[in-house]
Amino acid sequence: MTEQHSHRFERGTDGPKVIVVGVDGSDSSLRAAAYAAGLARRQHALLAVVYVQPVLAAGAALGVPVAGTTDEIAEDLVAQIRESAERLKGIFEVRWEFHTFRGDPYNGLVTAADELKADAVVVGASEQSGHRIVGSVAVRLVKAGRWPVTVVP
Repeated sequence: MTEQHSHRFERGTDGPKVIVVGVDGSDSSLRAAAYAAGLARRQHALLAVVYVQPVLAAGAALGVPVAGTTDEIAEDLVAQIRESAERLKGIFEVRWEFHTFRGDPYNGLVTAADELKADAVVVGASEQSGHRIVGSVAVRLVKAGRWPVTVVP
């Protein structure tokens, strides 16, 4: 008698299980979220929507209520995502969670991807002109080489 192998390839179970998408309210990040949602639906993966709240010491020093503003952005993003999910309920089912992390976008997404055990990361293309000097978040994530990264224009 020969022993049967229990590790056989099964169609539809070989893709990512957790897809992290970074959102900040920009058009490109919302397109990234829509793309990631479709990917998560097709792969039966968990969609982890991540908003990285910026830590702006300079703004706080000038008396700008930074924490309140970023909390409002996070709440608005959750409301937009819930509204979209409700509209699609019954048509497309996507398991999703919303997470907030603090820090700069790159380090926040790295922390999120590590803590959430991401199999893939999706981000929108940078809409800022200064990214050419410092390097966009997407380019830095790709260079990290720790997950497949999809950049949505």
